[in-house]
Amino acid sequence: MRNIRAVSFIAFITLFFSLSCWAHDGPPLPENRDLDTLMSEFDWDVNMDIKTQKITDDLYVLFGLGGNIAVNIGADGVFIVDDQFPVVMPRIRKAIGELGGDGIDFAVTTHWHFDHAEGNVALGPAGTWLIAHENSREMMKTDHVINLVVTAYEQEAYPETAWPDITFDDDMQFHLNGQTIELMHFGPAHTTGDTAVIFRGSNAVHLGDVFNNAGYPFIDAGNGGDLDGIIRFCEKTLSNIDKDTVVIPGHGPVADYKTLSAYVEMLSTVRDRMVVLIDERKSLEEVYAARPTADFDATFGDNTGFINRAYMSLTHKRTY
Repeated sequence: MRNIRAVSFIAFITLFFSLSCWAHDGPPLPENRDLDTLMSEFDWDVNMDIKTQKITDDLYVLFGLGGNIAVNIGADGVFIVDDQFPVVMPRIRKAIGELGGDGIDFAVTTHWHFDHAEGNVALGPAGTWLIAHENSREMMKTDHVINLVVTAYEQEAYPETAWPDITFDDDMQFHLNGQTIELMHFGPAHTTGDTAVIFRGSNAVHLGDVFNNAGYPFIDAGNGGDLDGIIRFCEKTLSNIDKDTVVIPGHGPVADYKTLSAYVEMLSTVRDRMVVLIDERKSLEEVYAARPTADFDATFGDNTGFINRAYMSLTHKRTY
């Protein structure tokens, strides 16, 4: 018995030090910013116009300050996916009214990050039913620092009136406005509580920030986000849609099945290259120097944050 305990203790110590040496966050955490400072640093204009794109007769996408919003309107009411910020809610309501909607009855949060869910602060007290994965609700209840690499945002706990009223674990369905709306969760990805929202009647899916069509994805690795998980989440989504499905990203223009497939291929290629480097015990700086994203940078842009957070995600899984 003593020998077994000794071996177990040695194994634990070996694992602890290997993770301490290799599973780290990269550079020191940047100074935390509040929302007003963050908006100023990113040059976000709170007065920007809300633009609308029609997908089908009852499904639209609103583009504004923050994550893309999907809007389904019909006889049963208004169902939206993500809600940006309270400061732009009057303009969001106005845009929905111009499409024929009256108020907002249901709001799904694809994940708990401020630029997709802060609008809950305005919608909850107004009587909107708020829906999210159970992990997102838990994250909303406490303070969290989001390491954006170039800066950091200290997201304080949401007020209780902004917490989701309805949660799910793996999947759930709504039957509204003449179609089935499916909510699916495939494990940790961009965060630990991401939701894919599939509008079966419109043949469209909103993926939140699991799919970023404006650059490389942000992996919230400091709060459980996972590069392998993003790849798996997208692959599972592809298996639940078809080649004619409209794909709504968290940011960037509306896309399609082919674009999402290419996104998965890019992520898988970069992941495989980074795993080789990490298995060779390369530092973050050495991984940057190896340029694992070189052939994708022209399309996806600045890779600084992506490589940093991908490195953290992957090294936390390695046990040398």
